[in-house]
Amino acid sequence: MKPFLFCLLVTLLFPVPAARARTVESLDEGWAFFQGDAEGAEKAGFDTKAWRRVAEPHDWSIEGEFDKAAATTGSGGWLPSGVAWYRREIQVPTAGGRVWVEFDGVMANSDVWINGHHLGRRPNVYVSFRYDITEHLKPGAPNLLAVRSDTAAQPASR
Repeated sequence: MKPFLFCLLVTLLFPVPAARARTVESLDEGWAFFQGDAEGAEKAGFDTKAWRRVAEPHDWSIEGEFDKAAATTGSGGWLPSGVAWYRREIQVPTAGGRVWVEFDGVMANSDVWINGHHLGRRPNVYVSFRYDITEHLKPGAPNLLAVRSDTAAQPASR
């Protein structure tokens, strides 16, 4: 009985701080989109005024014209393929804790940047992935998230 009372007393005198609650924020809205390649689009200050505003999930290929001469062939629905860019700003109010950005999937060969820092490249399409962006954030300031996808290599598994 004495060990139990000691543990209870230690717990009451020195409570363990509650774990920080995990916060999840959707990044579905507010993306700037450009179909084509745009050199330097991963950098702050790049002008996206002419880019379309879209929400995720977004599939630009199915907005295209069906074309029997398309590189995607019939297995890709004769839809267009190529490079596209997505950009948006995110806010992180304060420093502390780890911050991750998660993607349910990007079609395909994605490169992701935060504040101009290349986080990585993913060749896969139908898989979620995430990056730890903590070390590259500016708390309390706008942070630029940029994604480049490249579906030019065809035929693919669409």
